[in-house]
Amino acid sequence: MTDFAGRLRLGVNIDHVATVRNARGSAYPCPLRAAKLAQEAGADGITAHLREDRRHISDADIDGLMETLTLPLNFEMAATGEMQAIALRHKPHAVCIVPEKREERTTEGGLDVARDDNRLAAFIAPLREAGCRVSMFIGADEAQVTASARIGAQVVELHTGHYCDLHAEGRLAERDEELARLREMTAYAHSLGLEVHAGHGLTYETVQPIAAFPEVMELNIGHFLIAEALFKGLAPAITEMRRLMDEARGLPAQ
Repeated sequence: MTDFAGRLRLGVNIDHVATVRNARGSAYPCPLRAAKLAQEAGADGITAHLREDRRHISDADIDGLMETLTLPLNFEMAATGEMQAIALRHKPHAVCIVPEKREERTTEGGLDVARDDNRLAAFIAPLREAGCRVSMFIGADEAQVTASARIGAQVVELHTGHYCDLHAEGRLAERDEELARLREMTAYAHSLGLEVHAGHGLTYETVQPIAAFPEVMELNIGHFLIAEALFKGLAPAITEMRRLMDEARGLPAQ
């Protein structure tokens, strides 16, 4: 059984450091520098999403992270042959399979693992054999959790974006219903032997109810932290998120 008394891990997503860099086509700000600062501020891992259209993170960024990063890299990617080949070449600590549409601004929902289970089972098998921990990014839905376990994923990351959107829109009753679904599916995924992560859209206001779920082992947070860094700096933004996560777990301040 998992030791629920353990510290909740924080993975910092550095995608939007690259977004700012690419807006001017310059060499700065550097995602690798952000990764180093995140580590110094208490991050437990770094997340980077190499999109098919390369709108933010680039192949060179992934090369640099794999060469220099001492924290585990969580490599987010679509389930395509090109991305599988890149992952198999680098063999990052973790691979998170996410849905991807060219026209979307950000990832809009979870994978439909239940509908695509045969293909995804075959797709993730070589990644597991290469030593990567494979995660499926899914919504809080029983069929998707069940399918993720069935195809051999070791981890599910539950999409918290809808919960965060409902909070921001002031639709509090619906927010609480979505939070209850997330809570139920967290427990269900754990009962199937899956490690449970969560992420997307989390802020200082929304993180603690998710962080309080005892079965959740890792939160992956990016856009909000990069936005806060504009005003207070990256390290203080991460330090405050870390504090709120620890407080939600009842842990003493570091």
